[in-house]
Amino acid sequence: MLDSTPDTQRVLVVDDNAYTLRIVQYTLEQAGYEVSTAISGPEALKLINRHGLPHLAIVDLHMPEMSGFEFCRTVHDFSDLPVIMLTAVGAEETIIEGLEEHAEDYIVKPFNAPELVARVRRVLARMENYTYTLDSTTRIDERLMINFPLREALVDGEAVSLTPTETKLLYILVRNAGRIVTTDFLLGRIWPLQEAREDRLHVHVHRLRGKIEKDPNNPDYIVAERGVGYSFRSAV
Repeated sequence: MLDSTPDTQRVLVVDDNAYTLRIVQYTLEQAGYEVSTAISGPEALKLINRHGLPHLAIVDLHMPEMSGFEFCRTVHDFSDLPVIMLTAVGAEETIIEGLEEHAEDYIVKPFNAPELVARVRRVLARMENYTYTLDSTTRIDERLMINFPLREALVDGEAVSLTPTETKLLYILVRNAGRIVTTDFLLGRIWPLQEAREDRLHVHVHRLRGKIEKDPNNPDYIVAERGVGYSFRSAV
């Protein structure tokens, strides 16, 4: 269902330290955000499966069961969820890995509350608002629904499996529905560490259209903007 002006942006905080969770939650709620918390990566993934993707995740690095980087890799298999790492690890090589491969920002504990809020605002301002409601299943229209965590589309009532790349591509386009997403932006977000070419993107767009469009040769949802990139439109 279309929701072009969401009232409150949702932030998921993942940290095995209960005190840190309380402080971050209080700080961000005072700044007007809706905050949910999880004490581990697996618990955070359960919340995402149950309630849908947040607008932003703030993630610790060293946690039991699943590290912060492992959590990011898992989430980024089906989305382009922006992440801020919040951790006591200040080693230069770890910060570089975090910023190059997983996160939009990296904050070393102990943190300053006003600075945390400022960084959250900056990241969310870059990402812009999510056009559709952030539920466990994103309803595009009467014909199409998408479950990003399950990497599945429901097309005319039938489940269609999506690959990780197709899911991430679709997430980026849906997140920016109604706006043109440039080819360079898509290549950089989907293959951040690879020298990906435009024809590689075209192959995945073609396959994705074949799964969700009524007529892949005359698409309603994923529309090419000649010489620029793609936009996502509801077929209603």
